[in-house]
Amino acid sequence: MQQKPSMGAAAFCMTDTTNKQAPQQPVLTRAAFGDDFQWGVATAAYQIEGAHTAEGKGPSIWDTFASRKGKVKHSHTGNQACDFFHRYSDDLLLMKAMGIQNFRFSLSWSRLLPDGTGKINQAGIAYYNRLIDQCLELGITPWITLYHWDLPQALEIKGGWTNRDIVGWFGAYATLCANSFGDRVKHWMVLNEPMVFTGAGYFLGVHAPGRRGFGSFIPAVHHTALCQAEGGRILKQLVPDAQVGTTFSCSHVEPLREQENDIRAAKRVDALLNRLFLEPALGLGYPLEELKFMRRIEKHMKPGDEELLRFDFDFIGIQNYTREVVRYAFWTPFIQANLVPAKKRNVPYTHMNWEVYPEGIYHLLHKYSGYSTIRKLIITENGAAFPDELRDGQVNDQQRVDFLQLYLQQVLRARQEGANVEGYFVWSFLDNFEWTEGYEPRFGLVHVDYSTQQRTVKSSGHWYRDFLRGHNL
Repeated sequence: MQQKPSMGAAAFCMTDTTNKQAPQQPVLTRAAFGDDFQWGVATAAYQIEGAHTAEGKGPSIWDTFASRKGKVKHSHTGNQACDFFHRYSDDLLLMKAMGIQNFRFSLSWSRLLPDGTGKINQAGIAYYNRLIDQCLELGITPWITLYHWDLPQALEIKGGWTNRDIVGWFGAYATLCANSFGDRVKHWMVLNEPMVFTGAGYFLGVHAPGRRGFGSFIPAVHHTALCQAEGGRILKQLVPDAQVGTTFSCSHVEPLREQENDIRAAKRVDALLNRLFLEPALGLGYPLEELKFMRRIEKHMKPGDEELLRFDFDFIGIQNYTREVVRYAFWTPFIQANLVPAKKRNVPYTHMNWEVYPEGIYHLLHKYSGYSTIRKLIITENGAAFPDELRDGQVNDQQRVDFLQLYLQQVLRARQEGANVEGYFVWSFLDNFEWTEGYEPRFGLVHVDYSTQQRTVKSSGHWYRDFLRGHNL
């Protein structure tokens, strides 16, 4: 894409086209968040590990999907990625040097259970044991995500998330992980962004496994929501002293115009993006009043499912990158709404074409704090992709520094106003495989030269290190 000229912090603030006076922003320091606030970085197995057939690992749906022509830009795959599988020790030492005390990573289901069920791959268990043990030796707290999109291909052949048997398959996988690592790991997330992997993978077909249509999407949603709660119950039963959460991709949603059709369209999009998987876990059921087209999910529900969908999570993970502006669209099936791209609205945007809108995370924190049964919120992902360049051994990514500062100001503002947010994880520690975009977008605090696997801490990584050390910035 053609990238806009470099924009500093002042330009980033000019995302609200109204004449409202901007509120006074708090002074951004680590100390302002309090001593108990958790700081970290986040990654995902398929995006960084590589070693896609090493030591008994079976294929995942992303191994299969990325190998198909035309599915990923430039025919990129995660076969090598950042080679974290072999380089984790040095990467953890780098993390330690950057002052990062919490590391969120996911487990590869097919590395532990190559066929999804049945025989355990002991080499996979040993790998994650080494990774966890070194984290702890370095004073880095591991935060594990059970499922970050890489379903074993063997289970997809059996129907994947559209097959209700996956509740049992996932339960067995969660049990294995809890029994194998729960003695040392006390922070867990069940799922990563269920709306994204069901919507993009089972309705739009643009992500693995590449299925399209409501016939796949509706059962996938229900079975995923059941697994979300079942995974929480298993982790809490087997690791009773653990903090157990799950994560959602969230976007602040606004209507394009203050017209009834646009307002209603924005409410439907909000229900789909921000409420569809959260509210069943809270015991509120699916938001079918706003999403009438989802009523067909009821035919997949069995007696007792309403209760099985519920689980009292210790925390909810919010993952925010942008906001969505919505207009009514009569011809758009089901949802009757279209998202208006940032480019068309003449607002700042990232390499992913996502609007830079720091106030969005502020609004989301208040929105989710409004649910009385949510105990606490952790921002488990926030970050931005920009066209970073390595020059003379350095990456000067001032746009990312500005992005992080502005978003963190809004987090602090919400926290000072009473939002129950208690942690923040940058996406991502390393540049990595960015799904269908391949290796082009770079989200990392650390630059990766994919031809040599050389790591270079970017300006944003140095900024985050200094911020965590409490330096005045």
